[in-house]
Amino acid sequence: MKRFIAVLFGLPIFALMAAFALANRKWVMVSFDPITPDQPLYSVEVPLWAVLFTGILLGLIAGGVATWLKQGKWRRRARQAIYELEDEKVSKKKLEEELNKTREATSAILPAPSARAS
Repeated sequence: MKRFIAVLFGLPIFALMAAFALANRKWVMVSFDPITPDQPLYSVEVPLWAVLFTGILLGLIAGGVATWLKQGKWRRRARQAIYELEDEKVSKKKLEEELNKTREATSAILPAPSARAS
């Protein structure tokens, strides 16, 4: 079902992006020199659609990195909770072993409950 929904939404989006790229095939100059815009030190000519898609891609990457950094606190807390859980499991196992040893020791000393009742 997830695949069907992905295809249902993905195909129209892909068709729109392809149509957009075909409609914006003109080449534009992208300059990386804000001081001398007439004769930039470094510039490149690329199709307009490439500029726009690159901007979208860079925005997605920046948003992903910002989200990943912001969620670092929660990942750290989850790791700490896992470590604490493992410690508690070890502690529980030790306490269960101690309880079993205590039960064995007391059962050897005390008579069985049915024998005491008589």
